[in-house]
Amino acid sequence: MNTRSESARSDAPVPRTNTVRKRRMLFVLALFGVVAAATALVTLALQRNVAYLYTPNEILAGKAGEQVRSGETRFRLGGMVAAGSFRRDDGSMEARFKVTDGDAELPVSYTGILPDLFREKQAVVATGKMRDGVFVAEQVLAKHDETYVPKEVADKMGLAHKKHNVADAPVGATDTDAKTR
Repeated sequence: MNTRSESARSDAPVPRTNTVRKRRMLFVLALFGVVAAATALVTLALQRNVAYLYTPNEILAGKAGEQVRSGETRFRLGGMVAAGSFRRDDGSMEARFKVTDGDAELPVSYTGILPDLFREKQAVVATGKMRDGVFVAEQVLAKHDETYVPKEVADKMGLAHKKHNVADAPVGATDTDAKTR
């Protein structure tokens, strides 16, 4: 009897379900889905926080795009505060000034406390949106010493200075520049 039952067991195919393979496949698919969702969320978050730097000339000439000019997109405005352009009414937190890159001037409105180093004829980078031809700033950053201009602004201002044959184009600070000054 033992012989017959042993031979019956060995001859009959063992019913094997692929449950282990199915579980592995479901795990891999679920893992892939989670990674794809995380990647999509990170990409969306980064796109919302990206703010490109433009000069007044690029905005007014339309080089920055229609979404920037129409106020749909948040961006950074870089340049120098135009001489004689700063205005603030007594008792008001709203400051109005113009930012220039040597080719064009763009009016800026900012409600809040300006940085201590904010002055006319100094480099500034403001973040905000356009509204009715005026850049409405949410944040204003001023340069931190008399020789520093943010690299992006320095590069774009340098091109404007070359175009207008200005001898003293601003230079962006680097580690070697900081050591020699």
